[in-house]
Amino acid sequence: MTATPTTTVERPAHRDRDILRWLGAYTASTTGDMVYHLALSWAAVQNGTPAQAGLVLSLSAVMRALLMLGGGVVADRFGPRRIVIASDAVRCVVVLGIAAVLALASPGLWVLAAVALVFGAVDALFMPAVGALPPRIAAPRQLAGVQGMRGLAYRISVLLGAPLGGLAVALGGPAAAFGAAGLLFALSLPLLLALRLSPLPTDGTARERTTALRDLTDGLRYLRRHRVLGPLVVVIALSDLGFVGPLNVGLALLSDARGWGAAGIGWILAGFGTGAGAASLLLTVRGHVPGAGRVLSWTIALGAVSIGALAYVPRLPVAVTVSVTVGLLAGLSGALCGALTQTECDPAYLGRVTSVTTFFSLGVAPLSFPLVGAAVGAWGPAPVFTACAAVCALGGVYGLSVKALRRAELPRG
Repeated sequence: MTATPTTTVERPAHRDRDILRWLGAYTASTTGDMVYHLALSWAAVQNGTPAQAGLVLSLSAVMRALLMLGGGVVADRFGPRRIVIASDAVRCVVVLGIAAVLALASPGLWVLAAVALVFGAVDALFMPAVGALPPRIAAPRQLAGVQGMRGLAYRISVLLGAPLGGLAVALGGPAAAFGAAGLLFALSLPLLLALRLSPLPTDGTARERTTALRDLTDGLRYLRRHRVLGPLVVVIALSDLGFVGPLNVGLALLSDARGWGAAGIGWILAGFGTGAGAASLLLTVRGHVPGAGRVLSWTIALGAVSIGALAYVPRLPVAVTVSVTVGLLAGLSGALCGALTQTECDPAYLGRVTSVTTFFSLGVAPLSFPLVGAAVGAWGPAPVFTACAAVCALGGVYGLSVKALRRAELPRG
């Protein structure tokens, strides 16, 4: 793979062809992931008991968490584009294969469990690599806009993935849904292959032959010593730990306690998605946020207040309004976390650093789900949402207390 030289004239991120190719591939892949998970859930429920279906669905998360840090090492060793292409190619083949199997026979749960394990392992490679790819296709001053575009793409995938998967299941069962997911993964491949990468400072330099374990420890040491990235990981870990429990488990229990029902959950999640989409659109258009480190910390702190407020509003319309605020602040802080990570990090370590932040977001934070559920059942939503909001706010306060992070800036356009 030959890197092409960068040009002196830079287009805005939303007009750059390579960024748009990457965005199209990411949207196709993420939508395919949504359809795949719906297909797997439906197939598992049809072929086993609820407990067995839950076990199958948990296998991907366990495998992803176990291998995530190693995935960052692989991304840095072999290059993120190669890993993203290989990941989507493997997912395409596996999903089309299980679609064919389901169309011809009725396999046991063990086949679905094997697919879930493969997907978890591939996700552990894909996620650090896809996070490390933008600096190779975009200039540093474009990265905030790229993160905004990525947020919009994710929202589009959420909106399209569920109804597309549901329609496929209704028309042809899980086999059709798996087939649709495989085609979406296949769609991402030509777009990724067409990407032209810009050279990074570490490209072309000799690399010492080391073991994977040493690469991992070097990456963790680099992260611990970095004046901005080390504190940023702490901020991300605390904010996610306090945020994901109320959003994923607490909302259902809150809606049930208030008598809002399933429709209430849908309206609140729609409000959150609207706010997050608005934040992504703002970053896409503006492309730069002055005082990014300070804004990041304040949005986390204010978002924590909004999360706590959800448990105290008595009426659904007010809760939906608050959820829009939560989504707006969470969308902005999440995009700024990604942009600061990519601009502050030495490119040689970006895959490993991304794997650490993803490990906390998707590996550690979800462990709070059963704890939040049990606590709400014992004490009610208000004290649990307040405690979770306090943990989230602690991340913002810590970010403001660290001078280097508070003064961190994104490159100006």
